[in-house]
Amino acid sequence: MYQPRPNMINLLLRFYRDRFLSRWTVLLFDVVTTLLALIASIALRFNFSVDQAQRVLSLPSFIGVLTLYTFGYIAIGSHKGILRHTSLDDVKKVLKSTGWGFGLAIIVTLSLSFAGAGRLFPVSILTFHFALTTLGLIGLRLVAKSIYIAGTYQKSNFQNVLIFGSGDSGIMTKNALQQEQKGKYRVVAFADDNANRWDKKLQNIPILSPLKALDKSWLAENMIELVVIAIQTINPTRRNEISEAALKAGVKVKVVPAYRTWIDGNLTSKQLKSIKIEDLLQRNKIELDNVNISGSVEGKTVLVTGAAGSIGSEIARQLSFYNLKNLILIDHAESPLYDIEQELKESYRTKKTINPICEVANVKDRYRMDTIFDNYRPDIVYHAAAYKHVPIIEKSPYEGIFVNVFGTRIVADTALRYGVERFVMVSTDKAVNPTNVMGATKRVAELYTQSLNELGKTKFIATRFGNVLGSNGSVVPLFRKQIENGGPITVTHEEITRYFMTIPEACNLVLEAGAMGQGGEVFVFDMGEPVKILDMAKKMVKLSGLELNKDISIEITGLRPGEKLYEELLASSENTLPTHHPKIMVAKVETYSNKAIKEHLDILTEIMIDGDVVGMVRKVKAIVPEYISENSEFEALD
Repeated sequence: MYQPRPNMINLLLRFYRDRFLSRWTVLLFDVVTTLLALIASIALRFNFSVDQAQRVLSLPSFIGVLTLYTFGYIAIGSHKGILRHTSLDDVKKVLKSTGWGFGLAIIVTLSLSFAGAGRLFPVSILTFHFALTTLGLIGLRLVAKSIYIAGTYQKSNFQNVLIFGSGDSGIMTKNALQQEQKGKYRVVAFADDNANRWDKKLQNIPILSPLKALDKSWLAENMIELVVIAIQTINPTRRNEISEAALKAGVKVKVVPAYRTWIDGNLTSKQLKSIKIEDLLQRNKIELDNVNISGSVEGKTVLVTGAAGSIGSEIARQLSFYNLKNLILIDHAESPLYDIEQELKESYRTKKTINPICEVANVKDRYRMDTIFDNYRPDIVYHAAAYKHVPIIEKSPYEGIFVNVFGTRIVADTALRYGVERFVMVSTDKAVNPTNVMGATKRVAELYTQSLNELGKTKFIATRFGNVLGSNGSVVPLFRKQIENGGPITVTHEEITRYFMTIPEACNLVLEAGAMGQGGEVFVFDMGEPVKILDMAKKMVKLSGLELNKDISIEITGLRPGEKLYEELLASSENTLPTHHPKIMVAKVETYSNKAIKEHLDILTEIMIDGDVVGMVRKVKAIVPEYISENSEFEALD
């Protein structure tokens, strides 16, 4: 940070910076300014001729004008603002208060003239006076603000800031930073994509082209320590480009939050958000057919399993905004279920959303599922309950098979028996050419739910997507915790890549796919480009303001059991069909008849009763022939 040497001027400025003028002192200054403006107006009116001016000089007139203007100041409260933090609102108050004074002075002087009792002053002088007083009061406040800003910049350690965006949001951001009481920030320049604004000045601050402003040498030369992105409607791709350029130069990045989150329409420096890795991985907003979703769920009773998890809870949040009959949330983890219940109940209270009904229950419990379905008679089921952690399930195949396969079977069978309209299963990209127990169990669950379409009116639909940012057990929270602890950051392989999607985006697509499904489909989502995990770790280090290999290191630990280098959304033997949504496709997959898959699962049940772990995995491999283990003890079975 910039640290100038202290001197006598700095000490005086520091004295001023740490003190506030009382409102009555400000009022006194305003009255004195009003008096001086009146004297100047008389002098200007008569070209500084003392003889002519004496004709209108009158102590009662002076007192009368000052009294009327003082009344305006007190009535409007223009003296109550803090001079050093003068804003546009304060300027408006000054204009309103002097306007009151001027109006009252005109009314009084005309009334006196009509009554033959003289007048305060000629209208021309009163008009001059109004203009000079207004300019004087505004000038007084701006000078005080300038002295304060100069004082804080002279005295304090501050960060040089580049604001990207020179519109209204950019101006408000600049004002918010300069009103920082501790003088933490100095705005050096604006940058803007609009070429018409380049090489101009905004509030005496230059507006630069992005090419110049984001140049590494320019940032270094001007000692820029912070880039603030102040464009409300910025494209995520463009935001990422700006962030990447700043981070490469070793500059921190923050973003201005949405207008709706500002407190009383005002922005403060504390509201600026540090950019996160989730922001850099986001893509352009996916447009959804909310009418289609609404039409499919409106007036329906909707049940969500795994409702306390990352995906299930977000599905519940999004469903709560539709006009449902009932929203039933099921999870075996009572504490996180309580959390989502309280969150949605608060949303119900403040935003008039649906009030949820929560049930602690395990999808492995057939009797409990039957009881819940019998009590609530759901029309639609979103099945998100599952074990998803690859290495852990690789060590505990029994639990993975029990929950992911047989838990799904229990819920799906119950849905079929009670005539549910739609059953939407949340699957994973790890079900494609699986290399681990978790992915293989999800593929078996897909096969079973698909087979049920031939047995009744229930439409069974599966949705596949990759990793979701910030979900429980995902890599982003892990890296963030490792950085907080000082490292090292652990990456399993230099070349490992993953597809990423935000939780809201993934759940949006689940709802959309669920609405368009006719039964038997496995929907896959456009996940964008895969992300190299090592690159993600490096970006997170930069975002944290740390220097790689100096403040923190990255350690390559080797692939974990069942872990792939590259993940797929479609097997090589599969193809896709388009839908009306460009981000959603239908995968053409191999299927089993219900009779065939039931026979397989009946055998698997017997093996599980015997406790034969190797036999369980061998049977899963028989059901899913493309399941080839990697980095696993079960490679011997292939």
